[in-house]
Amino acid sequence: MEYNYISDKAVVGDNVKVGRFSVIEDGVVIGDNSIIGNGVIIHEGSIIGENVRIDDNTVIGKLPMRSVNSIFKDEDKLAPPVISEGALIGAGVIIYAGCTIGSKTLVADLSTIRENVIIGDKTIIGRGVAIENFCKVGSYCKLETNVYLTAYSEVEDYVFIAPGVVTSNDNYAARSKERYKHFKGITVKKGGRIGAQATILPGKIIEEDGFVAAGSVVTKDVKKETIVKGNPAKFHKEVPKDQILENQ
Repeated sequence: MEYNYISDKAVVGDNVKVGRFSVIEDGVVIGDNSIIGNGVIIHEGSIIGENVRIDDNTVIGKLPMRSVNSIFKDEDKLAPPVISEGALIGAGVIIYAGCTIGSKTLVADLSTIRENVIIGDKTIIGRGVAIENFCKVGSYCKLETNVYLTAYSEVEDYVFIAPGVVTSNDNYAARSKERYKHFKGITVKKGGRIGAQATILPGKIIEEDGFVAAGSVVTKDVKKETIVKGNPAKFHKEVPKDQILENQ
């Protein structure tokens, strides 16, 4: 009995292990020594590097669905997703078309990464994280459990975002046509840190080594090497010198 569907137009490298009930569509490329779990769906054209592990019931290369009132419009054709060498993709993960996942990056169980997202190398995307479309996440970052990164956001290298952080990109809260002109996600510069369950409002910038305390609501930009806390977040103190990225 045949348990898998592997297209004869797919290219599967040497020493690749594929679990049961998986689907590998036309044009997929899987590098040597990769491990594909049970029930994995790899859509047309997806590129999987060498030494990649993809766990059970994960979907790679999903195409977006648009509601009739979505602000996003379908593109003619999204580029195939790229999962780079040595990446680890957990169970129940959905990675859309048009994404690039860097080498040796971990995407943990039940995370969702929307279309047109770029994630750098050796970054950790924790369990249940949602990264919306048109985002960029750098290398050596940690986005911990249940972080929500809104569309049009940019996170630079060595950023730490604690569990349950929420970000937003619409100051009009879905009212007024004027909002279409002003959508803007957040920006976290190199070495920025955000504590557990903080909320960052649209367009706000956390400068290099800025630190948002747990539970804070950020309504203004956070200056370089400062700590803010509260609702609304206000200056608390300078980041201790021994915590500055360049001193690690």
